[in-house]
Amino acid sequence: MAGVSAGTVDRVLHNRGDVSKASKEKVQKVLEEIDYHPNMFAIGLAAKRRYTIICLIPYYIEQDYWHSIALGIERAAEEYQPLNVNIQYIHYKHGDETSYQEACNKLHDMHMDAVLIAPIYKETTLSLLNTLDEHQIPYAFIDHNIKDTNALIYIGQDSYESGYIAAKLLMNDYADKKEVVLFLNSSRNDQAELQMQRRLDGFMNHIAMECDKVIIHDVILNKEDPQGNKEILDSFFQSHPNVTLGAIFNSRVYQVGEYFQQSGRRLKSLVGYDLLNRNIELLKTGEVKYLIGQRPGLQGYYGIKTLSEYIMLKKSVRPVKYMPIDILMKENIDYYFEFQ
Repeated sequence: MAGVSAGTVDRVLHNRGDVSKASKEKVQKVLEEIDYHPNMFAIGLAAKRRYTIICLIPYYIEQDYWHSIALGIERAAEEYQPLNVNIQYIHYKHGDETSYQEACNKLHDMHMDAVLIAPIYKETTLSLLNTLDEHQIPYAFIDHNIKDTNALIYIGQDSYESGYIAAKLLMNDYADKKEVVLFLNSSRNDQAELQMQRRLDGFMNHIAMECDKVIIHDVILNKEDPQGNKEILDSFFQSHPNVTLGAIFNSRVYQVGEYFQQSGRRLKSLVGYDLLNRNIELLKTGEVKYLIGQRPGLQGYYGIKTLSEYIMLKKSVRPVKYMPIDILMKENIDYYFEFQ
């Protein structure tokens, strides 16, 4: 159809070898006319090579945020397993720099064709990326993006914009002379909380632009010490009766929402992240007013899908695939689903 040899078509399809501009344009024109898509399963059956993708993500427990990402990874793994794609995991403890460093070090001794990375500590991550770049191993980021790297793609939410939207939702319920509390799991400059920092930047920018005189408090909670958190929250609310609004910048919304259930306290509005079952129940009972979803399952799924098609077909990739910033309330949560 293009008036060129089969060899020329093959070189255009697989982006290898020298092809004249005129011949390439002829082939591309026909591909567009016939809406050509490669037969992935035929390629997989014909190929003798096996492909290995390593997933570097935190340890998780059932029904938490990272469990949802792992479910998305497994869904993609099932689809691409007939094409000789093998998925392996390296886990690290979130917030533990030594654990993250050890996980990154394990990659140096492993065979891999691509890596899916959920990055936290920036300098440690950059050291890993230097090795991957040196060996020309493609990699993709999920959950958090580290800019100015050679990542094939970032798949996740625009953290800054989601923080901005969280503030906009919350401040709709603001009343004059009332106060706001931000529930954090570490200090604002903690290098393990890069995504939290971006969300905070967006949140505080909206506050500065729209209501800069509001009083804001930080309360730092420990994810492994419920009794200690109860004492911290009791003391805080006794000392700050004018606090009526609150925000949480990670998936542990239940830490505060369940405290409200047990103590009988309640804020006028509380906004947090992620559709964990415990968070959803608190949304339905009113302790939480808004949850912002970021489709973790789709992040994991698209991460494996993108890397698989790139290493097998050299398929072109957009550098960013943003997840929707989903705003859930008790009125619409029952109609929400991630995969279609």
